[in-house]
Amino acid sequence: MPPPVARLGPRPLNLHLTIAAATLMSSPAALPLLKSGSLSWSPALKDQANALRQALDGRDAAPIEAELSAAIRQRWLEFLNGLQAYRQHPYSRAAAFEAAGLPQPRLAWQEGTTRLLGYTAKRRKSGRPVLAVPSLINRAYILDLAPGRSFMRHLAARGLRPYLVDWDAPGEIERGFDMSDYIAGRLERALDAVLAETGEKPVVIGYCMGGTMTAALAARRQQDMAGLVLLAAPWDFHADKPAIAEWLPALLPGLLASADRLGELPIDSVQALFSGLDIHLAFRKFRSFAALDPTSDKATAFVALEDWLNDGVPLSAPVARDCLEGWYGRNDTATGAWCITGKTVDPAGIEVPTLALIPGTDRIVPPASAHALADAIAQATVLEPPLGHIGMMVGGRAERGVWSPMLDWIAGLPKPTP
Repeated sequence: MPPPVARLGPRPLNLHLTIAAATLMSSPAALPLLKSGSLSWSPALKDQANALRQALDGRDAAPIEAELSAAIRQRWLEFLNGLQAYRQHPYSRAAAFEAAGLPQPRLAWQEGTTRLLGYTAKRRKSGRPVLAVPSLINRAYILDLAPGRSFMRHLAARGLRPYLVDWDAPGEIERGFDMSDYIAGRLERALDAVLAETGEKPVVIGYCMGGTMTAALAARRQQDMAGLVLLAAPWDFHADKPAIAEWLPALLPGLLASADRLGELPIDSVQALFSGLDIHLAFRKFRSFAALDPTSDKATAFVALEDWLNDGVPLSAPVARDCLEGWYGRNDTATGAWCITGKTVDPAGIEVPTLALIPGTDRIVPPASAHALADAIAQATVLEPPLGHIGMMVGGRAERGVWSPMLDWIAGLPKPTP
């Protein structure tokens, strides 16, 4: 059956097709260099390269080239079959929740395109309130991805009162927003809405870029928070010399000029930037997906996550400048130059109880980047689950490695006072 909505991904599709084709076609060009020993190899592959070259010595070139062409053709077809299988998969997130009998969260507050979603009934008065803040770049429903893979619903089932900030795509007003508008404006008013509805200080949880934003919120409003949880929250954007910080300066003028002209940085531009962290990832994962039974739980989980990855939102032009030029370019956060409404964001002043969960195999936010924020908060408790950036929230080990330790930590916080 065709999908209920035509899929656009993986985005940007032309880039992934080009990378896959260029990678495969580089093999015939490299074959003579391999035989001559003049091909440059990474140190980790040097022994394998020498063994391969020795195996080719004395062999007739024609059969080798034929075998290579057949292998290229096979891998290209596997990649295309994986793309087609994904784009035609019948999975629908809305239908999955409906089939599981799970209602959509209620709208607790809204301003512009920013919504606050409540995962328990308004009349419910028991349980500590929790305010979850996702990234501005990706859709908020990574924290409510699918039945059985929902962080928000897990919190509600464990007796908490969770609220999720859903930023959505910038509208006409939000296209002029910078980080101060989002943090000192929308995020503070979302916090006020939780305080007004529950009468209690919430634990504020920030994921990825949302963690950086909640650190700024805590620096301004920690008196209204019962605790702060940072999930893979970047702070030192030059830690571990991330690839994006290396090549971004050459791309920055064109990206920012485009954002200024459009009023936003398009999602395909954002996706293209982050694909540079592993340019062959799409090629590998869609070849693997082609081999799966499309009716299997593993295939369905892949589609659910891939749909979210390809459902990103653009960044307003001022936010794009704040993040790309300020964070990745100058490293304003780690150098003490990042300001919200003209005031420096200093995590050293955060005294509210803080838990930092830093996934040890994160490639999107290097652990050293997240450690920089945790280290700056004097009373922060640090846990390092052996998970990846996305796996820590929706992977098979997320509940054991992240959700449960976090719930234990929240349960240990001082009881709210009347």
